[in-house]
Amino acid sequence: MRIAIIGVGYVGLVSGACLADAGHHVACADSDAEVIALIDQGQMPVFEPGLAALFTKNRQAGRLSFGSDITAAVKGADIVCIAVETPARRGDRNADLSLVWEAAELMAGALPQGCVIAIKSTVPVGTADDVEQFIRELQPALDFAVVSNPEFCREGAGLHDFRHPDRIVIGSSD
Repeated sequence: MRIAIIGVGYVGLVSGACLADAGHHVACADSDAEVIALIDQGQMPVFEPGLAALFTKNRQAGRLSFGSDITAAVKGADIVCIAVETPARRGDRNADLSLVWEAAELMAGALPQGCVIAIKSTVPVGTADDVEQFIRELQPALDFAVVSNPEFCREGAGLHDFRHPDRIVIGSSD
């Protein structure tokens, strides 16, 4: 299966490396050129025991790639995971969804027919519906589905948590 991961923070890197290790072809993309440069040098921008070795193994096997071109990562993907940061905004402490909207806009024109968009970022209830409506406005003829699939990885135990989850949550109207 071909999977694109948008966002190479903690959730994106752990998910990408584990999915590649399961045999999938994973293209990870992030608009932050500095983070991509670090990864290209083999340095992990987050701490997770075993992640660097898993990254190297799957990159050498040709199952894991990284870049800053989000549209290129999305082309031909069966599943696109949005794993961008959603920090609490100052003042109202609500989730800042600006990177979710940026990812949706950048990938909308490159999404293949029949793909599934999985939102792994921590977002408020209803965000998947809003993302679906937004992309449908940009690409009305596109056949796709948006699902909510939040990640429950603890930092320092993320690889184990991803491979052995204590719960799996998937929400979809499709």
